[in-house]
Amino acid sequence: QVQLVESGGGLVQAGGSLRLSCAASGRTFSNYAMGWFRQAPGKGREFVAAITWTGGSTYYADSVKGRFTISRDNAKNTVYLQMNSLKPEDTAVYYCAARAARSGSYLNQYAYDYWGQGTQVTVSS
Repeated sequence: QVQLVESGGGLVQAGGSLRLSCAASGRTFSNYAMGWFRQAPGKGREFVAAITWTGGSTYYADSVKGRFTISRDNAKNTVYLQMNSLKPEDTAVYYCAARAARSGSYLNQYAYDYWGQGTQVTVSS
């Protein structure tokens, strides 16, 4: 089992920044690729960003490319999502997730094995 706890959400004005953190415990963190997903009110959960086991490769949704940065610190068992130039449409509950599989699309939420409880991000206009 892997336990994931997100933090860093909050209320920010459009154009502002937030940094989300996701702390992992349980099994060896470096054995898992990590992803961030989000779910806005009335919408399905969507992919935001993902990072491979060593951090050597990253993937982003087109809607956040150039504004968000995913990173990880395997020594601290933590993955981060730096969010800059935030827009009202970024408002959502943000979830981190861990996956052990080394093949398949990182965008596929069903390929992730463990999920955090989510943290709310609200961007005001």
